[in-house]
Amino acid sequence: MISFGAPWWLLLLLGVIALIFRPESRRHPLRLICLSLLILLLADLQIQRWGQGMDVWVLEDQSASAAEGLNSHRQEIEALLDRARGSEDRLFFVDYASLAQLRTEADPMSPQQRQQTRTALAINFALARMKPERPARLLLVTDGFSTEPLDGIAERLTRQQVALDYRLLIQPDKVDYRVARLDLPTRAQTGEPFLLEAEITGQVDGSVELQVLRDGVVIGKSTATLKDGSALIRFTDRLLHPGSHAYAVSLSAKADARPENNLLEKWIEIKGGPVILLLTSYLDDPVSEALRAQSFEVQMVTDPSQASIGQLSGARVVIINNIAAFQLPVDFLHALDFYVRSQGGGLLMVGGKRSFGSGGYFQSPIDSLLPVSMELRTEERKLAVAMSVVLDRSGSMGAAVGPSLQKMDLANEGAARSIELLGSMDAVSVFAVDTTAHEIVPLTTLGSNRAPLDDVVRRITSGGGGICVPTGLQAAWDSLKESRAGQRHVVLFADANDATQELGDYSTLLKAMVADGITVSVIGLGKNTDSGGKFLEEVATLGNGRIFFSDNPNDLPAIFAQETIAVARSAFLEEPIGVQPTGGWLAIASRPLEWPALVDGYNLSYLRPEATAAAIAEDKDKAPLVAFWQRGAGRVAAVSFPLGGGFSRKVREWPHYTDFVQTLNRWLTGDQMPPGLALQTHLTGTKLQLDLYYDETWSDKLAQRPPRILLADEKVEEPRELVWERLSPGHYSAASDLQPDQLVRGVVQVDQFTLPFGPLIAGGSIEWAFDPNRLNELKRVSRASGGTERLDLGAIWNAEHQTSAYDLTNLLLWLLLAVFVIEALCTRIGWSFRPRV
Repeated sequence: MISFGAPWWLLLLLGVIALIFRPESRRHPLRLICLSLLILLLADLQIQRWGQGMDVWVLEDQSASAAEGLNSHRQEIEALLDRARGSEDRLFFVDYASLAQLRTEADPMSPQQRQQTRTALAINFALARMKPERPARLLLVTDGFSTEPLDGIAERLTRQQVALDYRLLIQPDKVDYRVARLDLPTRAQTGEPFLLEAEITGQVDGSVELQVLRDGVVIGKSTATLKDGSALIRFTDRLLHPGSHAYAVSLSAKADARPENNLLEKWIEIKGGPVILLLTSYLDDPVSEALRAQSFEVQMVTDPSQASIGQLSGARVVIINNIAAFQLPVDFLHALDFYVRSQGGGLLMVGGKRSFGSGGYFQSPIDSLLPVSMELRTEERKLAVAMSVVLDRSGSMGAAVGPSLQKMDLANEGAARSIELLGSMDAVSVFAVDTTAHEIVPLTTLGSNRAPLDDVVRRITSGGGGICVPTGLQAAWDSLKESRAGQRHVVLFADANDATQELGDYSTLLKAMVADGITVSVIGLGKNTDSGGKFLEEVATLGNGRIFFSDNPNDLPAIFAQETIAVARSAFLEEPIGVQPTGGWLAIASRPLEWPALVDGYNLSYLRPEATAAAIAEDKDKAPLVAFWQRGAGRVAAVSFPLGGGFSRKVREWPHYTDFVQTLNRWLTGDQMPPGLALQTHLTGTKLQLDLYYDETWSDKLAQRPPRILLADEKVEEPRELVWERLSPGHYSAASDLQPDQLVRGVVQVDQFTLPFGPLIAGGSIEWAFDPNRLNELKRVSRASGGTERLDLGAIWNAEHQTSAYDLTNLLLWLLLAVFVIEALCTRIGWSFRPRV
């Protein structure tokens, strides 16, 4: 069967027919043939084919919400389709949830990948892989509740002439209560009351218990009584300090089929003036007093464990004043890099016995931000160290964390890093522990033994069972008893889910070790909420040491390095030292500063290349006392002497103390954003929408350098860049899909200025929302494409479908070219079709 895509061009053939009857035209038949071929090309000539069978692409919803319905009918559905197809029919299966994949080409999906139902993605995936010469239909096997809209799908199905059929999975008849909706303003001003409204739904009326949480802490309880299947609860709150906060509504019911949809979370940003976030170990910090005297708004955090990523919102500067790295949450430390480099924040570290190298910041997530380095230099060592490293080698340490890489390999790398950082006069022992302690390295002075010890430690393999902590501690103590080193220390590494207190009285053991002058620090792989988390915290407390938790095994080498530097080096020098000014201060201040003659003590560090020192110590090292530099869009400074607490008397008596603190922080806050820019963020489901508005004062700058959007995912080290779409003069727009339960922060960089936004989170219960609009949308798209609900699956092979066609474009083009060349050749040699007389 012949068809034409643009049949109106065939009208030109009437002219060709008329030319045939002209005698002069008959002398050039090849020209008429060229003209006819060109008309057929314009008319899009195609030949329809019959009898080639049909392709059916079955898209099976593998998401968590559809799993129960699919598993009970999957074999039956696939068997029916296979039995009913003809010999020339073909069947393809695509599994989808948060991603789409051909079943024959991919591994089974992980639980995390099943937390979305991306139906539009799956349909586009199948359409892109269809052969244009084969007729095809789509069969969607799903519960019908996509977590993304089906925008543009009907148009593409129509364009490709592919019908979308669907088969709805029958949901088990169970009572389910859920938090269907949580409404919360995106922003509010400090002190401004705002309303939180949540909708609770269920199949039957009844009462459920509710909790309202702010930043994980319960701030309200209520009972919701459902009438006609729904209930509304309202809660008001107001906050006095800028920053971002996570609000959540959680329900509990006696008979509830799906607890996965019982929690919904959203963030709100409390706006105020620029804030300086002061993390301090002093309840009455003189730095805060100096800043408030100049009308800076200061938010003090005296419990470092309560520092949160949300507090970075609205903060122009973060000051870490004598707080050790292990005291701060790991995610907060990691967040500071993006906060400074991309969001344009300022960071100041102030000296003390729990700061810089002494505080464990060497190779920490913010080490590379600081304008000073904290490496170990043997010539500055005061005391020899004897360290015993106790490594968990239980079965869980054999888990893979990358290609040819196990958790055990990263723990070994951490122990090896400690050996590399210790000095030649130091001694080390290493034990690998499961139910017993296996001596890997007896207590050995490093000297020239470093390389062979490093090699032995990297070869430790995982075993079985859990780690018996008392057994490992006893072995470490036994190895350190005879050492005469000035400092004896144990580093215990354990999986926070496998650590056990069996085979020994750990409390009595630790007290005896401390009485013997031995300290114990703990590195826990996991979180403090894991089964062994509290036990490991208690071990570190009883051992007068530090506790580190990280659920990312890749952090282990850096944590071992932090702990080694903090133990092995007397980095805080307690003797008074003279202050030698440099010209660097004038790079951040408008006039010179009269510096103090002496400071009571300082953290020994070394100026990094490209950093600037404003003052240095009058000693042989010329160590930086005040240093600063630019890091990306932000600024960072280091004050190596204390500004509060012990060893700060001379500095606090300094007449220019307040001026120094204020000037340094003014520079750290950076330039103020000029007017004329506004950023709006909207989060709908997992879809993040950004709109940037600007007036004519910004037009020239944006024409020369378009704005950039960077989005930081806390699970990914490098931020990703989004692409703007210019909708109209003065308006840019961009969109991105977020992963459920994934915290993200972002920034829009315009010229040298920044517009930070976030944190934002797409609630994990989105997969269980069961929005009826999504089901209705699926039915509309199916009807528009010519599809229907398939109750009789076998009948799909008899459904009306588009026949496939040969596209003759290439053939006609080659014929046209060949005839044109022959005609040109005939004209060249003078050959004619005119008959001889």
